[in-house]
Parts: sequence; structure tokens; C-alpha cells
Amino acid sequence: MRPSYAGVMRRTSFANWPCSIARNTLTDRLRRLVDEGLLEKRAYQRDPMRYDYVLTEKGRDFFGVLAAMSSWGDRWLSGDEGAPVVFHHDRCGHDSHAEVVCADCKEPMTASNTTARLGPGYPPHLAERPDVRARFDA
Repeated sequence: MRPSYAGVMRRTSFANWPCSIARNTLTDRLRRLVDEGLLEKRAYQRDPMRYDYVLTEKGRDFFGVLAAMSSWGDRWLSGDEGAPVVFHHDRCGHDSHAEVVCADCKEPMTASNTTARLGPGYPPHLAERPDVRARFDA
């Protein structure tokens, strides 16, 4: 079965992936993902009760984080044989990797060409502290 980043998965599908995971660990991790709003449980059978796990909008939106982490791992942790998993971009038909780019100009964003600024949601009581201001004003 091909891993899907937008579809429905059953607990048994997770349990049958090549990497082994203890049943209690899998149950705990799925519960945490449901509790955090990344997955939604939907009953597909009543006796015994069984569930599909469906990515929520929040879960689908997390794909970019996973893809960026995979790209980093491919660069710094892969052996000479190459990446253990590649992403295939269905729209253009190419195997590719994730890049973090500016939403406006589409140029790559790197640590050397990007700075963090206080955003409108930064807590005002913290934004007024001199140590916090120094981190953002430097």
C-alpha cells in the first residue's frame, strides 16, 4: 500500500507498515494525533467497533513540515545510496524534495537571508521586555 498524505488510513494499515511498532505505542500515538486535531476517527464498523483515521485540514497542512524535515534528513543523514524515501510530485511527474520559499517572490528562504520579527500575535506583555526586544531588534 502506498502511503497517502490526504486519504484514509486504518489502524491495521499503520500496523502493517515495514517499520514495526508496538500496538500500545501505536494506539497512544494515534490518540495523541486525534487529540491534537491532526487526525479524526471515523467509525467504519460497529461490532467490533473499528475506525478509519482521516487527516484533518490541520493534519494535511502539516505535510510541509514533514517534507522539509525529510529534505534535511536526506541531506545530512542519508548514506551514499541516497534518500530512503522520495516524494513524487504527481502534477509534474517528477521525484523531488521540499524547499522553503518566500510566499511572495518564490526565492528560497535560508537562515542567512531571513530574519524573524515580532508578529501581531506576539504577547504584548512579553514584547515590552528588554531581553525580548533585544532578540528581535539585533
